[in-house]
Amino acid sequence: MDVIAAYESVGTFRGAAELCGTTHKTVKRIVEARQRAEEPRKDRGHNYDAVADLVAERVVKTQGRISAKRLLPAARAAGYAGSPRNFRRLVADAKQEWRRDHHRGRRPGVWLPGETLLIDWGMLAGVHVFCAVLGWSRFRFVRFADNEKAATTFDLLAECFEVLGGVPQVVLADRMGCLKAGVVANVVVPTPDYVRFATHYSFRPDFCHAADPQSKGMVENLVGYAKKDLMVPQQPFTDLGAANDAAEVWCTEVNAATHSEICAVPLDRLQAERELLRPLPSLRPEVGVKAVSRKVDRLSCIRFGSARYSVPCRLIGQQVTLTTTATTLAVIAPLTGEVLAEHTLVGPGGTSIDDTHYDRPRPDRPSRAPRPRTQAEKDFCALGLVAEAFLVGAAAAGVSKLGSEIADILALGAAYGEPALVAALERAVTYRRWRAADIRSILATGGHGPTPRPAGQPLADVLTLPSVPTRSLDAYKITKAGSTTLGQEPLW
Repeated sequence: MDVIAAYESVGTFRGAAELCGTTHKTVKRIVEARQRAEEPRKDRGHNYDAVADLVAERVVKTQGRISAKRLLPAARAAGYAGSPRNFRRLVADAKQEWRRDHHRGRRPGVWLPGETLLIDWGMLAGVHVFCAVLGWSRFRFVRFADNEKAATTFDLLAECFEVLGGVPQVVLADRMGCLKAGVVANVVVPTPDYVRFATHYSFRPDFCHAADPQSKGMVENLVGYAKKDLMVPQQPFTDLGAANDAAEVWCTEVNAATHSEICAVPLDRLQAERELLRPLPSLRPEVGVKAVSRKVDRLSCIRFGSARYSVPCRLIGQQVTLTTTATTLAVIAPLTGEVLAEHTLVGPGGTSIDDTHYDRPRPDRPSRAPRPRTQAEKDFCALGLVAEAFLVGAAAAGVSKLGSEIADILALGAAYGEPALVAALERAVTYRRWRAADIRSILATGGHGPTPRPAGQPLADVLTLPSVPTRSLDAYKITKAGSTTLGQEPLW
């Protein structure tokens, strides 16, 4: 039987004890405990009650961002003498109370097909990465660059449209400095160049609010994903071309895999969304530095930035168009757009020559052959290359009356004959003799002049020695009589 009910029935401890089969002391203890529980408990308060208003005021002022560690010195000055642990509980409760009415709850994003493309820039280890994601299909586009200028952004955005096969209605960007001309009442005013670019592709430029991750969280997540999964494993990138090739392979891989959010393949959804994208314009806009035209000179070169660049020699006298990037220069046909030549940019005064642009190989040295004009000069040069060598050598030696010397040499040819004269000219060129008198002296020897040899050559190679009789060693053999056979044999 219940002790409390028995006591209320009989009114005494001993009577209730007999009914319940226990002692009167146990009944008394249970009844007194019941009476103490029914009495109102006194609130002893907390040791931080004196600073609770201060904490609540600071939490509201900082919008729930202040920490207990930063607030504890002010609480100590206000009279708080409790432990830091107890004070942290007070601050945590105050923050939770403030966030109950000031939460950051929001609705999930609802993306319509063909409506929004989100773009953003990121950077890791000096390499800039451009990321774009199509809101409905989650199709991702990643490329690398060495800067975040407006021209680079336009180039990559145009390439993204080419990959998508169309243009979305809205391009939502972060507040990029290259696309932002100003901010009025928290509304971003785009630059005139961005407005012209958007007009050409027929999309509406839009910008996120400052410090608003709700509107751009999707593309920021893609930037982090590209850094973690693409840039970190393949660092360092020494060449942007190789980096962009790796980015294309990576985009092909991730767009062909099932997306965890939509449980579908982005590439498959892009095929359906492409029908709702706006068509690409028939003409592509000029982005970046404006293309300039140059006329190809007689050297089959064009000049740009005080430097000279070669083009195919068939273009001499024609107009060509030049486009440049940060490191390269391309020569393009004005009408067809054919790339005629590509060069790496050089400094002022430099030259970039491609030998394949010319119809003949580059000579080892410049040609300075004589060009005869008078009849005497023509007759002398007709003797052959040795006559041209004689002319060049005599001019270099400073023979002032070379014309009259040539006339005298031709007269010697009439007397001695052309073969002898040519041989004399060869000897004169060899020993650097440039006068007509020297040629006359050589001809007077009849071709029997001495020919000095370089030091160290054997004499037998130069002179013809007479032959003498020889005897074998057997002639000096000693016989048994103690004499040799030398006296018995004739010497000749």
